[in-house]
Amino acid sequence: MANITKEDILRTADLVRLELTDEEAAMYSEQITEIITFTEKINEINTDGVKPTTNGNATTNVLRKDEPVVWENREKALENAPELEERQIKVPSIMD
Repeated sequence: MANITKEDILRTADLVRLELTDEEAAMYSEQITEIITFTEKINEINTDGVKPTTNGNATTNVLRKDEPVVWENREKALENAPELEERQIKVPSIMD
């Protein structure tokens, strides 16, 4: 049985730059442990003779083909950017 500790939650929150209180971390620890415990029950299901699948429905891609296009509004977009660097929009760093 998986057990996600409050410390696991706090460490993960720190990695993704979230600030959590000890109470929130304890709550999430309990909730995530319950979710993992529940999903582990899937391993108990007998799937002998069941064909592997990723989706129960026959689906096809209905989106257009992804092809590059020339965008004519580049200058207008750059005018609205708060900061530019070498004609590209500069954003704050997220890495330490």
